[in-house]
Amino acid sequence: MAHIIVPEAEALLDQEIQVLDKGFVRLVDYMGGDQRIVQAARVSYGGGTKSYRQDRGLIHYLLKNHHTSPFEQVILTFHTKMPIFVARQWVRHRTARLNEISGRYSVMKDDFYLPSPDQVKFQSESNKQARAEDSLPLDEALEVIKTLEDEQKSSYANYLKLIDKGVARELARTNLPLNLYTEWYWQMDLHNLLHFLRLRMDGHAQYEIRVYGEAMAKCAQAVAPLAYEAFEEHILGSVSFSRAECDALSAMLTGQPVGLEGKPLDAFLAKVEKMKSAMPSTDIDEPAPPSA
Repeated sequence: MAHIIVPEAEALLDQEIQVLDKGFVRLVDYMGGDQRIVQAARVSYGGGTKSYRQDRGLIHYLLKNHHTSPFEQVILTFHTKMPIFVARQWVRHRTARLNEISGRYSVMKDDFYLPSPDQVKFQSESNKQARAEDSLPLDEALEVIKTLEDEQKSSYANYLKLIDKGVARELARTNLPLNLYTEWYWQMDLHNLLHFLRLRMDGHAQYEIRVYGEAMAKCAQAVAPLAYEAFEEHILGSVSFSRAECDALSAMLTGQPVGLEGKPLDAFLAKVEKMKSAMPSTDIDEPAPPSA
């Protein structure tokens, strides 16, 4: 089968997409594209080449109905630079192949992440693992950033002292903080990359990994624009409801109490708001109070 060339992806190859203060995402290589997805799907029933409109319809059908294996035929390889704490979230997505720079072999660079003042926020009171919406006052935010920077400089200076003494690099690195930048090559098929993007581009994801997801999304869109369009339509722009939430939605539409309270109610209302925001107009009213 001939190698598939996608002009938009070719134009993006080896171009650094800047992320955070010192990080980046680069599309190093890719294999396949929308054409490979439809070829893989049609081989199961011997279908030949179709029109662009038919290809688009097939890709939307496949993604909407969770026929994922054709998307695994498309492969993207990235070179990325990110803070270690971002990498430790990232690596939880185990359906990938990666090679990371090693502090056992290399002297680590003096590259540390510092947040911008608007990202220095209070701890959320409703979510134990997240920031609140409000940033600290500017003077306090700058003080926090200065504290981080001072500790980074001290840690790195001590690291270099150990290196200069001849201490093994694998030991000298152990006190370097989590906001040190690392680099790796990351290769993933499109199906699993879209799953990564669904989670890491979500508003609940930590800001520092969310911006990497957004950069990688540009690459995925360049490689397989029809697949990414279907992803936006059927996954990013969609809302799923549990059985209890479906019952609550049915009750809401008929003016009955939704029967949910507390966090389940909050989660349900957030989904309804997302659904309403995507509609030009809606007749959905606020839910009646939960039944006693």
